[in-house]
Amino acid sequence: MKKLRLPVSIAVALVAAGCGSSASRGPSLAGVPLTPGMQVIEHVRRCDAGANPYCAVQLVVVSKHASSSEALLAAERRHLESLGWTLSDADNGDETAADSPGHKLRLTYAIASLDLKDIDLGWIKRSPKIGLALSRVMFDRASSISLMLQSGSA
Repeated sequence: MKKLRLPVSIAVALVAAGCGSSASRGPSLAGVPLTPGMQVIEHVRRCDAGANPYCAVQLVVVSKHASSSEALLAAERRHLESLGWTLSDADNGDETAADSPGHKLRLTYAIASLDLKDIDLGWIKRSPKIGLALSRVMFDRASSISLMLQSGSA
C-alpha cells in the first residue's frame, strides 16, 4: 500500500483547519445583536491564530430608517443596553464597545467613515471585503455602521 504524501502547505492547512473546530464554537452572524431595521450588507468570519487567537464576525450594516450614521450608532447602543450588555472601552476613540451579559462576547462598533479611516491608518484590521463594503456605503451616503463580534473581552 502506497503512503499518501501531502505537500507541506496542504498539511499545514489541514492542521490549521482541525484547530478551527474549537473556533467553530465562536461567534456567528446569528449571534450579533442588531437593532431592528438594520440590514447586513456584508459579513465575514475571520480567525487569527496568532499570539492571542480569536475568531470574530465582522459586518457592515445600513438602515433606511436612521437619519444618520451617528443616529444608527446611538440606536445600536440603546439596543445593546436594553439587552443587558455593558458599555466598555474600545481599542481606540473612534470605536464603541460592549460586553455581553456574562462577558462571553464583545462587540466593537463604529460609524462606517471612522472605521474606514482607522483601516487606512492601520489602527484596526478588517477583511478586505469589509473595507470595500465600507467604501461603498460611504459613496452611497448610507446611514451605516461597522461591527465586530468576538468571543471574550479583548
